Amino acid sequence: MSGRLTVVTYTGRRSGRTFSTPVAYRRAADLVTIRVAMPERKAWWRNFTGVGGPISLDLDGGARTGHAVARVDGKGRVTVAVRLDPGPPAGGGSGH
Repeated sequence: MSGRLTVVTYTGRRSGRTFSTPVAYRRAADLVTIRVAMPERKAWWRNFTGVGGPISLDLDGGARTGHAVARVDGKGRVTVAVRLDPGPPAGGGSGH
């Protein structure tokens, strides 16, 4: 997969601990797609099966939060789709 690299940060469903891991991704506006290489050797994406869960990515010069959902296709390939939360408005204001 070509694309950029980022670090995802998430909380483990069972442990409650915070983890960070580098991943390659593709982005189209507020949708980030992560194709997990060798998913059978990695566990992080399993935190986002079913209804998914919150995630943070290092994007746009800082942390961006969103909701991630992992899907496994019929060939065992894993894709994690992240819908980013709205970012701060241009100019750095809080929007309130």
